[in-house]
Amino acid sequence: MVRFDVKDVTLASEGIRRIQWAGRDMPVTKLIQERFAREKPLEGMRLTACLHVTAETANLMLALQAGGAEVRLTASNPLSTQDDVAAALSAEYGISVFAINGEDDSTYYQHIHSALEHKPTMTMDDGADVVATIHKEYPELAKAMLGGTEETTTGVVRLRSLQREGRLQYPIVAVNDADTKHFFDNRYGTGQSTLDGITRATNILWAGRTVVVIGYGWCGRGVASRARGLGAQVIVTEIDPIRALEAAMDGFRVMPMSEASTEGDVFITVTGNAKTISIEHMERMKHGALLANSGHFDVEIDLAALHDRVGEGRSVRPQVQAYDLGDGRTIHVLSQGRLVNLAAAEGHPSAVMDMSFANQALVTEHLTKLSEPLAKEVYRVPYEIDAEVGRLKLQSMGIKIDSATVEQERYMQSWEIGT
Repeated sequence: MVRFDVKDVTLASEGIRRIQWAGRDMPVTKLIQERFAREKPLEGMRLTACLHVTAETANLMLALQAGGAEVRLTASNPLSTQDDVAAALSAEYGISVFAINGEDDSTYYQHIHSALEHKPTMTMDDGADVVATIHKEYPELAKAMLGGTEETTTGVVRLRSLQREGRLQYPIVAVNDADTKHFFDNRYGTGQSTLDGITRATNILWAGRTVVVIGYGWCGRGVASRARGLGAQVIVTEIDPIRALEAAMDGFRVMPMSEASTEGDVFITVTGNAKTISIEHMERMKHGALLANSGHFDVEIDLAALHDRVGEGRSVRPQVQAYDLGDGRTIHVLSQGRLVNLAAAEGHPSAVMDMSFANQALVTEHLTKLSEPLAKEVYRVPYEIDAEVGRLKLQSMGIKIDSATVEQERYMQSWEIGT
């Protein structure tokens, strides 16, 4: 019997259709799944995954299962779970899923505990909540751990903090840092899906709006370029001088948040840091301003201070909460400050998640084949895996590229050849 906790198993048939539809646009993951089914490289592995429970994630889980792994999946965000997908994975495909859309914090962590009951030998995280839970509550599990992977910037930050303190108990590969992940998933995926989520939640016209993008990492670059493409005037705020300079040279206005807060119509946080929109910023905003977060955790907008200042707010649309500031102005927070692209939309398009999840699958295989255990550190994805994902993606798109000649290879490797 497969143990699971989902909203309603009768939703499975709809979930199957959703998973199959996403799979149409995930050819690289599909190729890996087919090879895994033949070779069974993950035989005997017990894997706990804490990811957004979506149709794209389901295709990754099926690839890991095909490779021989015993997989348990729990949600990395209470509002991103697609309940029909969770039902399909549990009832149809025999994968233990612990995830219910809208679950409270207590249920969220109980689900993590349930996903750890099979004593995993490998973890796959999106935000490092499973790794943190193991370190805080189940340190004995780390002793048998072969390794883990981390999907997102916020999680990598937490893991590197653990490593700096000398407390990381098993090796983790930062899939987030693979070029075929952050160049594409963060920029094109977050860029498109964030605006999609805000549009679905509000039905606003972007053209002519002033959009403030807080943070100009790869996600911020994507959000800013997509907003400009829809006709918005874009302001960028940053704390990193090099990223701020890049934003300016990309043609965006750059200014402190204290100034941008008076100009923006829409504010989008993509920093991975806390309180990037403070109560002081909110008190300066225009009547009708929209606030949305596309960073991993719901800490980027200081909602606690806002609640202390004006109360809990009122619902004006399914994903929109209005807060009256008491002087005739009202501001609106989308999706409770959680990931707007997943809470109000469907997350990244399948085509871009194809590369991220191909990295996850191949890194998992890589960890099983190591002849010697890795040190307890955070590692980059090996270049060979990154390049293979890029090659397979190009192949699926029907694109051919050149190869270096022998002479070119010799030139690039020699110090003796000069002018």
